[in-house]
Amino acid sequence: MNDTTDFAPQPVLESRTLRLRPIQPDDFEPLYAAASDPRVWEQHPSSDRYKRPQFQQWFTDAIASGSALIVIDRDTARVIGSSRYYEWDPAQQEVAIGYTFLAHDFWGGKTNAEMKRLMLDHAFQWAKRVWFHVAAGNTRSRKAMEKIGGVLSHRGIKTLNGTDHDYYFFRIDSHDWSEN
Repeated sequence: MNDTTDFAPQPVLESRTLRLRPIQPDDFEPLYAAASDPRVWEQHPSSDRYKRPQFQQWFTDAIASGSALIVIDRDTARVIGSSRYYEWDPAQQEVAIGYTFLAHDFWGGKTNAEMKRLMLDHAFQWAKRVWFHVAAGNTRSRKAMEKIGGVLSHRGIKTLNGTDHDYYFFRIDSHDWSEN
């Protein structure tokens, strides 16, 4: 395990099918192409994020976070989504993965699991626990969490854009992940 204070939140991660890299300002248009489908956001608390002004705010926040990644399909070089690390706590050796979305035509297959595997493998170089916060109404993401081994810890409130929302808190611990 690496020094717990130096978590690297914007790595380049690659598998045979995906490449994750730090988000850049010129990624807006290709990322918006993946995000502009209303189905991507229909179960999200910000269900209008498919609209350009709302997505522009998300994108501005993603750049400012210093921890957002874009997801690229290596076969086509197409930008297909994004995810990020957040809430790194070096004292507890915990980090969260979220703000994740994928283009609709990459749902239901292996893409989400592969992306999360890359991100979890990276995170567990520093962290002992990774958290995932899933909106209570997002049944699709809750099922995806279960598929990758997420354990429901509890339900709680997260504030999003100044508004409190009901979330499920899933976790994966490093010792459980290393057994996969």
